[in-house]
Amino acid sequence: MGSGILFVSPHREDAAVVSRMLGSLSVSIQYVADLKQARTRLQSRRYEVILSAANLPDGTWLDVLELARRLAPGAEVIVTDRNADSRFWAEVLNLGAYDLIAQPFASGEVQRILGNACARASVQLKAVRAAVQS
Repeated sequence: MGSGILFVSPHREDAAVVSRMLGSLSVSIQYVADLKQARTRLQSRRYEVILSAANLPDGTWLDVLELARRLAPGAEVIVTDRNADSRFWAEVLNLGAYDLIAQPFASGEVQRILGNACARASVQLKAVRAAVQS
């Protein structure tokens, strides 16, 4: 797949868990702990998917969504939360994120959602590049 995922979370151990779950896929995962670090990373590198904890030390997933719209057009934003429920899932989707992954993480769900998001973002990135070139 060759895709890049930026994981924004104050919980470093979550990034290690997700990375192990995606070990069989060709996916690069970079970890940052907060919104400020995410901004810096997004200004210097392209990511197909941004996985964000619902709550960050300096913001929320909504701030990450806005940052992605400005700095990473075409990237898919996925939210993760320990207290996820159907109401929060609907909010996440309605406000423009790709999906919500509940915790604790289930390997099959993580692989399916992140794999599909990487594939979709790759197609969107090609469309954005084509539009810019024409």
